[in-house]
Amino acid sequence: MRTINIILISLLSTISFGLINLSDSSVVEKEYEKAVNENHFYVAEPAPVAFLDHGVIKASWYGKKFNGRETANGEKYDETALTAAHKLFPFGTILKVTNLRNHRVVFVRINDRGPYVEGRSLDLSKGSARALGILKRGVVKVKVEELIVPGQRAPVNSLE
Repeated sequence: MRTINIILISLLSTISFGLINLSDSSVVEKEYEKAVNENHFYVAEPAPVAFLDHGVIKASWYGKKFNGRETANGEKYDETALTAAHKLFPFGTILKVTNLRNHRVVFVRINDRGPYVEGRSLDLSKGSARALGILKRGVVKVKVEELIVPGQRAPVNSLE
C-alpha cells in the first residue's frame, strides 16, 4: 500500500506542474492505473478519488530559514518540495490548493504543523508557493480540497 501511495503522490506532483490536465476527472484515475501497471503493481481497478471541499482560507509560505530543519513529522524540511504545514490535518494528507487570483493549482502533502501567525491557516513550502505564483505576495486566499481515496482514513471536518 505504501508503494501505491508513493505512486499517487508522484502522479499528483505531475498534475501540479500542469503536465496532466484536470479538466477530465477520469484522467487522474487513468494515469494512476498506468503508473501502477508500469511499476508492476497490479490492482483490480484504479482507486477512485474524490475531493472534499474545505473552503477558502488564508495561506502563507515559509522557506530558507527552516530549510533542512526537522519538521513536526520528523522529516527534514525541503523548501523546494510540494509540502505544507497545518495545525489539524494528519501528516500525509494530500491537499489540492488553488490560488484564487490566477487559478494555479498545486497538490501538497502535510508534513509539518503551523502556521503560528493569527489569521493564517496553511503554511506552504517555498516550492508550493512558487507553483501557485505567490512568492511575491506572501499571503493569499486559496481554495483547499482534501484528496480522498476510499479505504484511507476519514477526512478532517474543519480547517479551523
